[in-house]
Amino acid sequence: MADNSSPVTLRTRKFITNRLLARRQFVVDVLHPNRPNVSRVDLAEKLAALYKADKGRVVTFGLRTHFGGGRSTGFALIYDDEASQKKFEPKYRLIRSGLATKTDKTSRKLRKERKNRAKKLRGTKKSKAAEAPKKK
Repeated sequence: MADNSSPVTLRTRKFITNRLLARRQFVVDVLHPNRPNVSRVDLAEKLAALYKADKGRVVTFGLRTHFGGGRSTGFALIYDDEASQKKFEPKYRLIRSGLATKTDKTSRKLRKERKNRAKKLRGTKKSKAAEAPKKK
């Protein structure tokens, strides 16, 4: 029986205050019996309350549920301010947390096909091949 209101216990270990990157970083162990898993948003809220921080500055990733369930382990970062978070976080995690927007709309396959078409040409023709093909 999955019950989303069942209690969750957080344990942190390998806690480091990283002054160079203006953050606190640690491994987080989540004990969640009677529950399949805990959402990243819930974890951020609980960690923010635990460490007296803004929940927008908490970044969790790499969460893996142990075999048999009931326990997960992952990594968490708590940034001191938004500026340092934007400076040091990878772009994909900024997009996840809503601090950046995804810019590229074309699919990966189309980008690769265009790149390979451009490889076959030289000079000014190369830039024309790199452009998106025009629709008729």
